[in-house]
Amino acid sequence: MIMSFQCANIQKNFLTFAAEMKKNVKQVAIIGGGAAGFFCAVCLKEALPEAEVTIFERSTKVLGKVEISGGGRCNLTNTFEDVRDLSSVYPRGHRLMKRLFNVFGPRDAYSWWERHGVPLTVQPDHCVFPTAQDSHAVIDCLLRECRRHAVVLRTGSKVSSLDELRDFDAVVVTTGGQPRMDGLQWLADSGHDIEPPVPSLFTFRIDDQRLQSLMGTVVEEVQVQLPGTKLRADGPLLVTHWGMSGPAILRLSSYGARLLATHGYQHALSVNWVQCSESEVAAELGERMVLDSKKQIAGVRPFGLTGRLWSYLVEKSLPGRAHTPWGSLNKKELNRLVNVLTNDQYAIAGRAPFKDEFVTCGGVSLSSIQPATLESRVRSGLFFAGEVLDIDGVTGGFNFQAAWTTAFVVAQSIARQ
Repeated sequence: MIMSFQCANIQKNFLTFAAEMKKNVKQVAIIGGGAAGFFCAVCLKEALPEAEVTIFERSTKVLGKVEISGGGRCNLTNTFEDVRDLSSVYPRGHRLMKRLFNVFGPRDAYSWWERHGVPLTVQPDHCVFPTAQDSHAVIDCLLRECRRHAVVLRTGSKVSSLDELRDFDAVVVTTGGQPRMDGLQWLADSGHDIEPPVPSLFTFRIDDQRLQSLMGTVVEEVQVQLPGTKLRADGPLLVTHWGMSGPAILRLSSYGARLLATHGYQHALSVNWVQCSESEVAAELGERMVLDSKKQIAGVRPFGLTGRLWSYLVEKSLPGRAHTPWGSLNKKELNRLVNVLTNDQYAIAGRAPFKDEFVTCGGVSLSSIQPATLESRVRSGLFFAGEVLDIDGVTGGFNFQAAWTTAFVVAQSIARQ
């Protein structure tokens, strides 16, 4: 009888001890099975192995955005070598990103991925891709690390209220950018300030059949601008069957995301096709008038422009004069040609006719979070990472870098607590 009592007492003490140990294990919920969510889960388990981490994803598929990014190659980050001011690559959130890069920056991200079995390669434009040139190298790494660290993944699990996760010690929201305000309403209802979401990184629809006839034309270095504003961007431009695309256009759409939304995506657009000043272009064309005075205007292409584009620009500025000699141009005609090369005007009629934007600006206002930890100022134990924050970058790997940086900072913040 005494032995039975002692065994029962030992079992009771063991269960009490186990319950206390369970209570001391940090339970963390991550809402969103995207890049930031998975990266945060892995980094948290590396910093705090005893934590129990669960990822809740409302759809049945995870990391879908990672899979299709960069044309299926996944532009993981950027070297930032030619970035002099973070505001040029992060139109919103650059001050916070500058601070967080001191904790986990581009070099840290590069090392992290290589250390976890994803060799990387740097392109001439400073974009960083997996050497395999396949986004599945990134996806497989994140899934493998989550399995190794026993991260629980619950797909088909939509979280509509923070109260559903009241039993967790910490909650991380990594739901990504939302195209409409209703996707962020549950966070607004919990007291957070929300910057209204609008699309960013989109192409321009331009209803100009003459321009569209140049479909497929690529100009490596142009400058595009929204007249009447200081918003401008440089880089390659692609003429499409609906208008204009390419890095220069995508950057300009990011800089002007809110302005263009306010104007219903209808605005004037100026294109400097040669990225030179008017005086430089005038000098070059004046030289052509002297050296090539007897040659046809269409036959001598300055600034390395393609034949199709040069013929289009000549016809636009000097109708019917393409096959006349350079030496026949008068000063007024020369000025018209200079103007179309440096300040060609178009009317943006809207965004591209299909849903091509991958990024939105807006989300949880940075005024609602602690900048050092990314913890909510409204609710203790609630953190945010990734595009759900009002941080967005231009094309070139900058948005993924923001995801890695914010996710890592959140993981370290939870581990320190």
